Amino acid sequence: MAQDIFDKALNNLGPIGSQAKLLNSHHYYSFPKLSGELGPHMEFMGKKMLNWSLNNYLGLANHPEVRQADAEAAAEYGLAYPMGARMMTGNTELHEQFEKQLAEYVGKKDSFLLNYGYQGVMSVIECIVDRKDVIVFDAESHACLIDGIRLHKAKGGTYYQFAHNDMESLEKNLVRATKLAEEQGGGILVITEGVFGMSGKVGSLDKIVELKKKFNFRLLVDDAHGFGTMGETGAGVPEYFGVQDQVDLHFCTFAKSMAAIGAFIAADPEIVMFLKYNMRSQTYAKALPMPFVLGGMKRLELMKNHPEFRENLWTIVKALQDGFRKRGFDIGDTTSPVTPVFLHGSYDLPTVTNLIRDMRENMGIFCSVIIYPVVPKGVIMLRIIPTASHTLEDVEYTMDCFEKVQAKLQAGEYAPLAVA
Repeated sequence: MAQDIFDKALNNLGPIGSQAKLLNSHHYYSFPKLSGELGPHMEFMGKKMLNWSLNNYLGLANHPEVRQADAEAAAEYGLAYPMGARMMTGNTELHEQFEKQLAEYVGKKDSFLLNYGYQGVMSVIECIVDRKDVIVFDAESHACLIDGIRLHKAKGGTYYQFAHNDMESLEKNLVRATKLAEEQGGGILVITEGVFGMSGKVGSLDKIVELKKKFNFRLLVDDAHGFGTMGETGAGVPEYFGVQDQVDLHFCTFAKSMAAIGAFIAADPEIVMFLKYNMRSQTYAKALPMPFVLGGMKRLELMKNHPEFRENLWTIVKALQDGFRKRGFDIGDTTSPVTPVFLHGSYDLPTVTNLIRDMRENMGIFCSVIIYPVVPKGVIMLRIIPTASHTLEDVEYTMDCFEKVQAKLQAGEYAPLAVA
């Protein structure tokens, strides 16, 4: 007799869900509910929090011109317009106008506006490779990239993983990939990120494109955290390294710097046209609603015309990262706004939860916590996302709190018996 397919869901919540059930932490450590105006100061369970967990890098989420543009677009068009997928009934002049603006901003000739980032980049990968092709990807690629690569696997494709940001490893895997691609009559797609969202490390795009002199491959860069924050004009990590013309597929989401929904993929016009007619996530799903198109245009206008937003962000980033380093904290090798703080020691899960509870309940600090298996055993990573809306006073207060937390942690005050 066949089992009920729901049995596994009822009996095993998975690695994260099982811990949440064990700790009775739903709505506290997982699925928390922040309330109030989006920004550095919000409320959590009735308490005021200094919030370091929003990817609102440029502070656009509550900019008055953005709020006005969103409201006016919703009032004029509603949330349904246009109805249907772009290929059928969901295309408009404004969608195409926005695509031209985005392409120009990131230094490419064309772009394709996507209805959502996660499924969009998955679909790019699924679309651009076939059974004969080989994918070579960075070991710390985001889940959306991994899921896109799995779609390739489902098609019978082959992929190789290179050690994170390790060019020697990449070259070795390109040798393997080239041999296989030649045997199969296919090509090679290298996949990496502009900024790695956990560590804050910048992908070595300058070194990767150098390998194009030795190997024949195309490069896809997921620049979610780089778009709007990196480069002279904020056009992203390809601009930061001056390699826009060598990045073949430049993917950016609106969910970070633009504080919105949607994404785009920028490339040569012929490739964009191929994607428009072959990306399943766009062919069979609704187009980006008009308020997000017009709201996105306003956000892009502000990003281009107000470099002070990016300058304010980097003022906070520099103060935060320099301050942590001067106080002896390990923040890894970040060269982007993403700021991980690593606390080292043999700490169990109850200790970590006590630490987070102390930060939230007694210090009013809200930030993301990452533990094993995302980071090695014996490491707690507290991820800080600075924004242009934070202040230097916010930075100073946070560093003082982190010093207290580290002292308590080392003294064993967060151990389960110590707080019982």
